[in-house]
Amino acid sequence: MRAIRVGVRSAAGLVVLSFASFALIASMPADPVDIAIRAWNLSATEETVAALRADWGLDRPLPFRYFGWLGDFVTGDWGRSFRTGEPVLEEFCARLPVSLLLGLSGLLIAVAAAIPVGFSAAARPGGLADRGSRALSVFVQAVPGFWLGLILLWVLGVQLRWIRPFATDAPSVVLPVLLIALHSVAVLSRVYRRDMVEAMRQPYFRTALAKGLSLHQALWRHAHGSAFYALLSAVRSEAGWMIGSTATMEILFNLPGLSQFLVQSIAVRDQMVLQAYVMVIALWLLAMNAIVYGIQRLLDPRVP
Repeated sequence: MRAIRVGVRSAAGLVVLSFASFALIASMPADPVDIAIRAWNLSATEETVAALRADWGLDRPLPFRYFGWLGDFVTGDWGRSFRTGEPVLEEFCARLPVSLLLGLSGLLIAVAAAIPVGFSAAARPGGLADRGSRALSVFVQAVPGFWLGLILLWVLGVQLRWIRPFATDAPSVVLPVLLIALHSVAVLSRVYRRDMVEAMRQPYFRTALAKGLSLHQALWRHAHGSAFYALLSAVRSEAGWMIGSTATMEILFNLPGLSQFLVQSIAVRDQMVLQAYVMVIALWLLAMNAIVYGIQRLLDPRVP
């Protein structure tokens, strides 16, 4: 029953979000017909303008346009880009693998690295790992990702020539993935460390030590589970942060992902692309919430 309620609330939230974004994008001070005529080198005759407006439903009231767009979107017709003239769904499918590769790889690397870093920090509070993870957390909050990326491009690409700047080969893609993971490693490791330290203060942990377990054994057996659970909860918010980080890296490293396509479309007010991007991001966040919730249920069946 809870899954049904969550599904209904998620669907209702998507509808509200889609309508709000549709109304906002439609109110932008730009005429899609004028944009398309200039981009496609069409003759701006009255017949051409009227045909385009009728084909895109621009001659109808906003609610009718929205419901027409929603029905088409659900059935896989996401409209046609005003800028390129190609179907938006095809454009997105061609670029989605790049964005998913960057975002998911960065998130998975961050989770994998956060556990040993957080574990070492909790095992020796005030030690090298603890101070290093704290310094890293301050560093990624204070230094913009695009600035750090520019510096690394200049050092690794221009000075040392270890990578080819703005290429799409494997060495050139590894750097943006690591930059995306860097911020989340700092955040997730501190979350993991905090919950481990909290578990160390509990009576059951002291009992485990009294029974002869070493500190590392007691941490792994009696603190790792709750700390990993908290880390998964933090992954939800980091999944949203990954969107901005991925967008920055795609533009900085000239990678042909969704965000690069979005920036190009914003300049010409490509409404179909903007609306589809909002929905894709909303679906991404819902999918990440569902995945995290499913893993939490596997770890603790008592989760409602």
